Amino acid sequence: MDGTLLFQLVLNGLIVGALYGVVAMSFVLIYKASQVVNFAQGEFLLVGAWVCWWFLTDWQLPFVVGFLFTLVFMTLFGMILQVVVLRPLIGEPVISVIMATIGLGIFFQALMKWIFGVFAKPFPPVFSAERVSVLGLEVQPVYLLSLVISVGIMAGFGWFFRSSKHGLAMRATAFDQQVAQSLGVSVPRVFAMSWAISAVVSAVAGVTVGMVNGVSSALSFYGIKVFPAVILGGLDSILGAVLGGLIVGVLENVAQYVDSQWLNWGNMYQVAPFYALLIILLIKPYGLFGTKNIERV
Repeated sequence: MDGTLLFQLVLNGLIVGALYGVVAMSFVLIYKASQVVNFAQGEFLLVGAWVCWWFLTDWQLPFVVGFLFTLVFMTLFGMILQVVVLRPLIGEPVISVIMATIGLGIFFQALMKWIFGVFAKPFPPVFSAERVSVLGLEVQPVYLLSLVISVGIMAGFGWFFRSSKHGLAMRATAFDQQVAQSLGVSVPRVFAMSWAISAVVSAVAGVTVGMVNGVSSALSFYGIKVFPAVILGGLDSILGAVLGGLIVGVLENVAQYVDSQWLNWGNMYQVAPFYALLIILLIKPYGLFGTKNIERV
């Protein structure tokens, strides 16, 4: 039993899990505001990563400037998408909106392949050092950057929902849209804001993953990969999204360790989160922190 390897994998799991938690929060944000699961969330990561790559390579912008331009672009992208495509579906059956998000995902997947090609392309070098030492272990600087960004986003979400006027309006809309509207809250504006924030947060995750693995259509798989974390924590819980992401990140890395040491099945890293998803759905269908919906007929 290699204790150093296990510790390395757990540390990697916590770092990657924090990034999963950020993407999971994007799911939760849209669901809390509009009761819709956005199945195009993975494509938001893909679009954000490709746009940042384009700013850095074609425009030759410094990373910080290109990254900020990407966040501005994704803010407008999320708002326009909600206003043009999804706002006309308000009041329609939820399944119609869900199918619209699936269609958007397929559309943006094809559009990115048409514009940028089907092969993975590396990000320009951002850090001078390839690895740094943390607690005696070698870690890529981009992982530390992703951890810092993830913690910052989580803290920002906490402040946003507890203290800001727009965050309180979003919480009121999530609780009851009609009551919120009667109190002067613009529900369509809240919807647009939630999609814009979700797009920005997803772009941050997409750029971070792209700096490690390059940018390709495989980035969109994160939308499905993070879904077990969303279900584990609860579809309407920000705290649950964070903890679910951390649990899934550690779980898949520990599963990789168990597989390499004893099982030798070769695919536990990929499938372990979905096994956990099935177990959670059987035991706690609403997740660890999700709200139970009780309907009386």
